[in-house]
Amino acid sequence: MVNSKFPTVNSVRARRHRRYADLTVAARHDNLAHLTIRADRVNRTQARDTARELLEIVPLVMRTVAAELRSAGELPAPAHFGLLMVLSERGRTLTELAALRGVSLPTMSNSVTALVQRGWIRRTGPGKDRRTIILEVTTSGRGALDRVGRCAESHLSEVLAPLDAAGRRRLLGGLGVLRKLFAAPPDTAAGRRRRGARERD
Repeated sequence: MVNSKFPTVNSVRARRHRRYADLTVAARHDNLAHLTIRADRVNRTQARDTARELLEIVPLVMRTVAAELRSAGELPAPAHFGLLMVLSERGRTLTELAALRGVSLPTMSNSVTALVQRGWIRRTGPGKDRRTIILEVTTSGRGALDRVGRCAESHLSEVLAPLDAAGRRRLLGGLGVLRKLFAAPPDTAAGRRRRGARERD
């Protein structure tokens, strides 16, 4: 007669198999989690491929918009549309505008001069420091911005009209990612060097 108080050979083997099975499942989950984490990370090659695609696509979009703006005869240069949009939020200095648009001070100064001559922006001096010039959008400039905005939106909506719902969701998701990445002022090499110098000090 078998004593029930002591485990049988079969019961020991069964428990051992269950333990090995549990360890195997746990290991598989760990490996899958590790693979998932690695799959979510973008390596340098993938980042460069994405950057190359972005650098090819953005000019295509801007070329389409620029052609429409030129045909409308509203702006002397398509880049001025973005400049007016930035200034419509609040007044800024020339240095701030150059940093936000990622261009040199002379280039931004030429754009500002062109828009001042058209009466779309004006130079004003703040009360505390007359040496600092603030650039603001005029009423005429806001009117031009509204007209150009409606023209660009109408043209782009026609281009995007063939998209189905799934394509539109993917596009909006990608645009959301780009907005999050590029909403902050450009992180230039000079800026990174200055931060590194401050951290070392």
